[in-house]
Amino acid sequence: MNLTPTELTILGLIAEQPRHGYDLEQVIEQRGIRRWADIGFSSIYYVLSKLEGRGLIQSEGAKAGARSRKVFHASEAGRRAAEEAAVAFIAERRTVAHPALVGLANLALLPEQEYADALQRRLVWIDERISEVIAAERSQGALPLAAREVFSYSLCLLEAERAWLAARVQVSDE
Repeated sequence: MNLTPTELTILGLIAEQPRHGYDLEQVIEQRGIRRWADIGFSSIYYVLSKLEGRGLIQSEGAKAGARSRKVFHASEAGRRAAEEAAVAFIAERRTVAHPALVGLANLALLPEQEYADALQRRLVWIDERISEVIAAERSQGALPLAAREVFSYSLCLLEAERAWLAARVQVSDE
């Protein structure tokens, strides 16, 4: 069963522990999930409905119309689907287009100074993102392994990009 990144993220949070829609929104916000996953507030309920329709989650609680009070639990099929999808997302090679690579592939169009200015702006943004990720991680209580690994992986990628940028704009790597 194929799951989109958004479906797997929401299903994984529910498999972690039963949650209602508003709780999902809070966890997504607290963990900074929107920085790496395209999950809008309004799409949470849409995805919950899809997952429930596919038998991957089950709900209990309020009647229709009071969706925020429904508590969703992962079904056994949902747990299996989430596990299989998680392995696939981690292990299988997937091409992800990175906007910076598209820009770099078109350097011939840019004057040298404009390229240098763009690198400097990106470096400032990367430094801000690193600070935000560190602050978000520190503001959390005890996190499950999955959340700790997301923070760790995100920081490693940001720090690698920072090192690459710093070598080009000649700034301290500290």
